[in-house]
Amino acid sequence: MRQGVPTYGKIWQVSYPIILSLLAQNIINVIDTAFLGRVGEVELGASAIAGLFYIAVFMLGFGFSIGTQIMIARRNGEKKFKQIGSIFDQSSYFFLLLGLIIFVFIYFFGASILKQIVSSDNIFLASEAYLNIRVWGIFFAFGNLAFRSLFVGVTQTKALGYSAVIMAVTNIVFDYLLIFGHYGFPQMGIAGAALASLISEAVSFIFFIFYARLKLDEKKYQLFRFLKIDFSIIKSTLSISSYIMIQYFLSIATWFSFFAIIEQMGERPLAVSNIVRSIYMVLVIPIMGLSTATTSLVSNAIGEGFTDDVMSIINRIVKISLFSVIPFILLIWLIPEYLIRVYTNDPNLIADSIASLYVISGAILIFAVAFIVFSGVSGTANTKTALGIEIITLVFYLAFLYWVVILRNVDVAVAWTSEYIYMSSLTILSYWYLIKGNWRLKKI
Repeated sequence: MRQGVPTYGKIWQVSYPIILSLLAQNIINVIDTAFLGRVGEVELGASAIAGLFYIAVFMLGFGFSIGTQIMIARRNGEKKFKQIGSIFDQSSYFFLLLGLIIFVFIYFFGASILKQIVSSDNIFLASEAYLNIRVWGIFFAFGNLAFRSLFVGVTQTKALGYSAVIMAVTNIVFDYLLIFGHYGFPQMGIAGAALASLISEAVSFIFFIFYARLKLDEKKYQLFRFLKIDFSIIKSTLSISSYIMIQYFLSIATWFSFFAIIEQMGERPLAVSNIVRSIYMVLVIPIMGLSTATTSLVSNAIGEGFTDDVMSIINRIVKISLFSVIPFILLIWLIPEYLIRVYTNDPNLIADSIASLYVISGAILIFAVAFIVFSGVSGTANTKTALGIEIITLVFYLAFLYWVVILRNVDVAVAWTSEYIYMSSLTILSYWYLIKGNWRLKKI
């Protein structure tokens, strides 16, 4: 094994705290969905619509954080440690500006946009109540993304695991108190779920500040200097991030489009899809954690000069990814009712959700390959190519979704087969580029 190819143990050492952080974040979504499922189907559906609307614009910041992570990882691999602090500081300035822009957009125009998309008045009103509170957390969320880029970029990811546990516990406690109004707190319903998420993001941000000051070598990385704005650093980071920002926005916007189309079918199919989405997102957590690690490990390897080892790194992580999801696929086939029962006690809703759950079980297996290989493309810093792959894939996805839902008026379970189109296209195009593309010549 060449020096540039990390062992399975090293890959897991980098990946497991990221997986833990994603697990905690998705536990938040599970708890939100489970609590709201016991409030009513309207609240359950509205949380999907409003949540995805918020996440779609949030992904602009997430895309920038991936670009920041790639830059930090490359400098870390090149041993240019003092440049890491400048990248972090300048990225923080950009996150603040982007947060202000998104806050203004959602706060003043979000409801008007939702009104044009959502046909049910009840779902619209519940979505608006959620969004008006949730938007205030964007500043803490972006601060967390800045720290996430730093810790993953220098492969010191334990902080993510600690933060995620704190965030999850905080959210669960305040969900319980604010959604249902226990122990003297107001009974806020769906608005309580939004406020609980906001509070948990703020607590996580405070933790990151203290952890970074205590555990990272500020002198080595030249952290927290916060000198005047250096547009050259921001421009360099944006040269990578801009394509990822668009890519993630389009990806989540397409998810939003999926739910907007399902909403036209009625409140029950929307509730079914929200349950299935939540289970889906929990079961692919190992893949998402490994995909984040892939981006960092590939960028570090290229920075160290081990370009020829990139495909070996990606293929090694693909194997781990495939093995990691097999137990979850078995769970779907063995105990689907119990998985769904976490979200609702309604026997009819449980029965209606099982077919869609079976459909996504196969998609998870393709997901395990697709996201690792695609993250490898991003790790090479050829983010413009990654955006092109994403756009082509989404065109196939939306065309299929339009055909089966709008033209054929199929059952909601059939609509979920669109995931096979998306994941298969992503895998084929990503592998083709990594084998045939000119990514070895990219300099950042």
